[in-house]
Amino acid sequence: MEASAHADPVAVTLYIDPSCPFAWITSRWLLEVARYRTLDLRFQVMSLSVLNEGRELEPWYREFNDRAWGPTRVAAAVQEHHGNQALSDFYTALGTRIHTQHNKDHAVVVPAALAEAGLPADLAEQAGGTELDPLLRATHKQVESLVGEELGTPVIAFGEVAFFGPVCTSIPTGSDAVTLFDAVRLAVSIPQFTELKRGRTSPLSFQ
Repeated sequence: MEASAHADPVAVTLYIDPSCPFAWITSRWLLEVARYRTLDLRFQVMSLSVLNEGRELEPWYREFNDRAWGPTRVAAAVQEHHGNQALSDFYTALGTRIHTQHNKDHAVVVPAALAEAGLPADLAEQAGGTELDPLLRATHKQVESLVGEELGTPVIAFGEVAFFGPVCTSIPTGSDAVTLFDAVRLAVSIPQFTELKRGRTSPLSFQ
């Protein structure tokens, strides 16, 4: 399959929480699509910790959300102070460690990802602070205004039209990646379309 030539870029924003495995899979899918389609792809930090504040959750998921604050705050600081490309580089370095390499020790993987992305080491200090929390809450309100209250990560936006998802259990590649992208883009162009979902029957794979 060859990359499209001379096509106008398709603006795509993907809202991600660095700790979310499904957001990671969707982000890698879009990077695969970018090999064959001309995309203006932008990652934007959002927070599952903000989304689930005050909610009654199963103990394991409450622990997950409480721990997710740290990487999300650092990612938000990277985007706020160093821009979108820096966020993309940091997210790739961090997500590879957390999801592909299954290293959940944030005290180790966050500094290592900052170093790999060529970013200041002191950004890791944001993990334990609250300076970026108002920004994360503002972003959450923005996403909520696009999608509604029943949302999670990832959220994909084509301009002002956004949906929760797509959620995949592994990373589509090649023609499958492009077929899914074209289908999602077509679906979001239909004003009446709101939801499509089925149960997950296969385990997660990050390869």
